Amino acid sequence: MDTVKSKTLVNLMEKLLDQSIEVVDLTQVLNEDTPVISLPDPFVDTKGFSIEQISKYDENGPFFYWNNFTMGEHCGTHFDAPVHWISGKDHQSVDEIPVKKLIGEAIVIDIKDKCDKDPDYCLTIEDIKEFEAEHGEIPPHSWVLIYTGWAQYSNDHEKFFNVGEDGQPHTPGTSVEASKFLANERDILGVGVETVGTDAGLAGGFETPFPNHYFMHEANRYGLASLTNLDKLPARGSILIASPLKIENGSGSPARVIALVEK
Repeated sequence: MDTVKSKTLVNLMEKLLDQSIEVVDLTQVLNEDTPVISLPDPFVDTKGFSIEQISKYDENGPFFYWNNFTMGEHCGTHFDAPVHWISGKDHQSVDEIPVKKLIGEAIVIDIKDKCDKDPDYCLTIEDIKEFEAEHGEIPPHSWVLIYTGWAQYSNDHEKFFNVGEDGQPHTPGTSVEASKFLANERDILGVGVETVGTDAGLAGGFETPFPNHYFMHEANRYGLASLTNLDKLPARGSILIASPLKIENGSGSPARVIALVEK
């Protein structure tokens, strides 16, 4: 091995140990209270997380503690593969995604103030252009993370889903135009959000229903949902690592998502 080149990884490890590079956990805790998407009839909901103890240093296993658990692929902080949506049905399942595409620069677009005023607010092309005017064009092989502040409600189901008197969830997302722009005009890995899914609560009624799902997966790009701690990331310069389970033919997977942030 080239010792000069190998020093790059050694230096990275040294910076992690001396904490000059911070590892930020962008993942919600999985438990039986973890919020999962709820669909209207006649659609069938995904399962939430449930756990069953097998043994804990007892007669069922005196030396070991372990559990069985069940949940849907799209439960908690999770990864959406292209085959999750009909527009991406001829693209990759989660086990087919090259591992290098699970790692990329995190681009954090902050629309929190707008979402505080309007929970239905959706990212626009103008928001993207304003970001790029300040921070440069969104680079290839990057994750676009939309910071809405919604993670603060992850432990309060009523606020997290924000169902109005109309019976509809009122949560932020991405406009049809912005979804199409990011999928087709920027060579990104995908989009990550703090909400339960990658689209706005009202996106089922958009001109193209659920546009972030439709256009991202059509372009063989990915989604990350139910992220947290996006406020701890800079607008640019951190590295995001998404680690879904390698489920054969899977449409997605719960994931441990982390970011490396240089102090």
